[in-house]
Amino acid sequence: MAAVEDGGRAPGCLCVLCGLPAAGKSSLGLTLLSTAAQLGWRATVLPYDDLIPGKAFHPRVEEEEEDGAMHTEWKSHRQAVLQCIELFLKTPDVSAELPSGRQIKAAAWERCVRVLLRPEGPVVPSQADRAPLLFLLDDNFYYQSMRYEVFQLARKYSLGFCQVYLHCDVESCISRNQRRPEPVPTEVILEMGKRLEPPNPQKNSWETQSISLHTTDNLSKLDIQRVTELISSALRNPLSPLEDNTEQKEADRLKCATSVVHQADQACRRLISEAMRTARENRVSSEQMRSLASQLNESKATFLRRLREQLLQDPSFSQEEDVERVVKSAVDVFDREKKEILLKIMYDHR
Repeated sequence: MAAVEDGGRAPGCLCVLCGLPAAGKSSLGLTLLSTAAQLGWRATVLPYDDLIPGKAFHPRVEEEEEDGAMHTEWKSHRQAVLQCIELFLKTPDVSAELPSGRQIKAAAWERCVRVLLRPEGPVVPSQADRAPLLFLLDDNFYYQSMRYEVFQLARKYSLGFCQVYLHCDVESCISRNQRRPEPVPTEVILEMGKRLEPPNPQKNSWETQSISLHTTDNLSKLDIQRVTELISSALRNPLSPLEDNTEQKEADRLKCATSVVHQADQACRRLISEAMRTARENRVSSEQMRSLASQLNESKATFLRRLREQLLQDPSFSQEEDVERVVKSAVDVFDREKKEILLKIMYDHR
């Protein structure tokens, strides 16, 4: 495929490979590298698991929160990957070596960038900077807000953008994962499966360039062809930095929904802590305390997931001033659920 010049710069594409752990993203990425080389594209896979330091995956317990809420530093490291991509887009010749302070592994990043600066295959070295540029982002991307950040970067630099969702049932992912040298904890896959938000082109106009592959079985040649055609289309149709009104409203709604869910999460954690203190003061047994914590956290996860879905489906929700009101109304609903669970535990204790 010939490079299509745009202001003297070769076309580029950010392709998101998303799905549960062990759904087959890494295998697909390697296959696409081979295909890209045959087409004369400069391509690299950005495996987030390799780029981000292991400590970012380790949850930490917030001391103030008695429900044992777990958090990670994953978000800031994920954003650091996008910042490094942006740095490459601005200054490809000098961005192979990361400046100090970056939150990703320098050696892993250098390996990713090296294949772009010195591509293999039919690309003529003297014309390498004119060859189409393809970044394959290999991560779970289970929330649409995670993928939207990639879309924003593609739009900022007038790149193509597309998504490949690898749909594999949870049981198969767990089975494959257990055969890995360093498997992801099963509970992480189960929780991610509950929260996963597949691309939805019907609802989100920015997700139009998306396809879904069923990967419970091996990928076929037709599957690879579909992905290649998707990327080719994205390269031919780069995004415009200008936003239309519809897209801006969609972006505002996503931003507000994320803010509401975050604030509601914090408020729910405080309510759970209060419930745990009440149960402890009433000398509830250790076994019942564990049951209470489990029920409350499961209830919170379900509540937040439904809240997020509801907000994203409401086209009128896109104003910042709605956030405080919606948070209070939503948290009142969870507060009632919390009281019912606590009362049942207290009743059983007696």
